Amino acid sequence: MESYEPERLTPVQLAAMRRSLTNGRGALTRRSLLRASGMGALALGGIATLGACGIPPAGRAEGAAAADDHSEREKVVNFSNWTEYMDVSDDEKSRPTLAAFTKRTGIKVKYTEDINDNVEFFGKIKPQLAAGQDTGRDLICVTDWLAARIIRLGWAQKLDASNLPHAFANVSAQFRSPDWDPGRAYSYPWTGIPTVIAYNAKATGGRKVDSVTQLLDDPKLKGRVSFLSEMRDTVGMTLLDQGKDPGKFTDADFDGAIGRLQKAVDKKQIRRFTGNDYTADLSKGDIAACVGWAGDIIQLQADNPDIKFAIPAAGYIISSDSLLVPAQARHKTNAEKLIDYYYEPPVAAQLAAYINYVCPVDGVREELARIDESMASNTLILPDREMASKSRAFRSLSTEEETAYEEKFAKLIGA
Repeated sequence: MESYEPERLTPVQLAAMRRSLTNGRGALTRRSLLRASGMGALALGGIATLGACGIPPAGRAEGAAAADDHSEREKVVNFSNWTEYMDVSDDEKSRPTLAAFTKRTGIKVKYTEDINDNVEFFGKIKPQLAAGQDTGRDLICVTDWLAARIIRLGWAQKLDASNLPHAFANVSAQFRSPDWDPGRAYSYPWTGIPTVIAYNAKATGGRKVDSVTQLLDDPKLKGRVSFLSEMRDTVGMTLLDQGKDPGKFTDADFDGAIGRLQKAVDKKQIRRFTGNDYTADLSKGDIAACVGWAGDIIQLQADNPDIKFAIPAAGYIISSDSLLVPAQARHKTNAEKLIDYYYEPPVAAQLAAYINYVCPVDGVREELARIDESMASNTLILPDREMASKSRAFRSLSTEEETAYEEKFAKLIGA
């Protein structure tokens, strides 16, 4: 049974939250990628606070009990999302895909960009969820670790597969069955976020950098390498390089990855661990190569042709933002129809062309090519089969694991 834990948070957990929110994923805009990552941040921003406020723990049986669905009588769906995560018309007065959905179905979408980071947003909705009340939202988009938490707490409604034929058929294999929602019973991905290797070809003398081993051991890169201050990304990429599966690793595997990174720190191979601030150093060439986020790389390449990326043969870490129907939402069927709509390839292509993140929908390449051929051939937006097969997700962590792992990682990076 999952429940909120009222215990105080350790200094290491507090430091992890500050890293994420000040210069990590939590500090980035939609165009500059992700937000606060990891259950540690959730614990910091939500678990202890909720317990301290006297809101009773909530356990999970089989998800939220079905709420009264008013979809047939009320042709509306209330959708909360991140900023710059939806297509906008050239005159910025309308959202074309949403307008087309309303025209087709008669369902009006009340679209709100009220998610700035996962922790903050969860703080808005957790009192209603814990009390068994409607949040006023029929559809929300949150990062995978928070989606997992909401599902485990029993605060998401199980989806009706009969309303999701396109989603069921077209969700990409790499997103089809995460460990926290096998078979996508409660969620569907809105977009994917890869962690890859990036390098400045001018700074490397034209040499390609395509493995974590190269980052950690190549003497020509000594002192000009950075890794991310987000534990799941850095440790996950290192686990893969060591032949371990980030979805199934043990404590010993984690310790082995930390030890591998520590050796590189000790010999000053790694210059520093960074949040999104690695982008300026990489563009200038002060950092020759690094572990970075794909969304950043797409942006940097637009201004600097020397910026390249590589997918290691060992694989790469993928995370996602996913759509959920909260407990007690009034318009579940309408929300499911909207989810399914965005899994139609022409619609998915239109969205991908605007937001430039990994599209989780199969069959969009031809549609996207009609809009922009360069995007259709960009594997950071549409991974080809080989790239998709190399993606791995960092497994869900228990609260105890989160605390122990963050402590070890904080010691490594000097936080």
